[in-house]
Amino acid sequence: MTRVTEHGGGVWSLEVPIPDNPLGHTLVHVLDTGRGPVLVDTGWDDPASWTALSDGLAELGLAVADVHGVLVTHHHPDHHGLSGRVREASGAWVAMHAADIAVVRRTREARPGAWLDYLVGKLAAVGAPEEHLAPLLAARESGRTRALPGLRAALPDREIAPGELVDLAGRRLRAIWTPGHTPGHVCLHLEEEHPANLPGRGRLFSGDHLLPGISPHIGLYEDPDDGAVTDPLGDYLDSLERVGRLGAAEVLPAHQHAFTDAPARVRELLAHHEERLTGLLSLLAEPLTPWQLAECMEWNRPWDEIPYGSRTIAVSEAEAHLRRLVKLGRVEAVPGSDPVTYTAVGRAGARGLR
Repeated sequence: MTRVTEHGGGVWSLEVPIPDNPLGHTLVHVLDTGRGPVLVDTGWDDPASWTALSDGLAELGLAVADVHGVLVTHHHPDHHGLSGRVREASGAWVAMHAADIAVVRRTREARPGAWLDYLVGKLAAVGAPEEHLAPLLAARESGRTRALPGLRAALPDREIAPGELVDLAGRRLRAIWTPGHTPGHVCLHLEEEHPANLPGRGRLFSGDHLLPGISPHIGLYEDPDDGAVTDPLGDYLDSLERVGRLGAAEVLPAHQHAFTDAPARVRELLAHHEERLTGLLSLLAEPLTPWQLAECMEWNRPWDEIPYGSRTIAVSEAEAHLRRLVKLGRVEAVPGSDPVTYTAVGRAGARGLR
């Protein structure tokens, strides 16, 4: 049975499982509107997830066919995965920020194997060992690229415009662009009085941007055809401060559980990244590749226990932090190094990391 939580004021959350993932589930939120229910995210495209979504709606006296629209906080498969099936079953519109729509379109249109080709080259350039590259090369040779999630994700038919009210009958829901986790991540601010009269300004559907007990992954905005150097961590920190200033009475995230005092959680996350950047400066007293830096960083388990796929994600996060330090002038690439290494500039301290 799907766990359904009522949050009051015509808002519910459904626990939709994520297969083989320690997060366990995505919280799909259901928002009652004058034209029918609207979903905030949909969950992973998996038979068990589809059953959980359908059963959860049934507990509310609804069917997937009743869904009027889908608001996707970002393009990751545990959020956007079932959007296409919901649209097929109901005729609902699917909306996403333009930057993440571009990611979906690019992924759908890429030639087979393009992503793995790019990933192998990228990992080699940051110092990944041969044993890490070997499975990717084998997958490329065998044509197993079709098994990767998100390759045929549904193309949204509406854009979520930052700063504007979403066209929802009888509701006041404003889109807040919060890049960092993805380039087009959005939070959705329900600018209505809290049903339990909690102090603050409405409720915030925060996706993966603001979670109560974990820090979301901040990797790179990957585009094989674009050599622009982005700063995802800088984007995330700026977005965090913007969300903190909203003063939402309650946060309804896509994982874990609802919570209050968003400004306090924002302060914790800002301090966490400040501390991590400071620690990286100490590690970079000697030149390190991004892969070597990832091996030295503190994770939720020792590096030797981190699964294969998670190591790729970890090195992406290490590089995102490096980019922030390079942009701040605290770290620089060592000229002529191959694979590229980075080192701290002078006596870089904790001040000025924001």
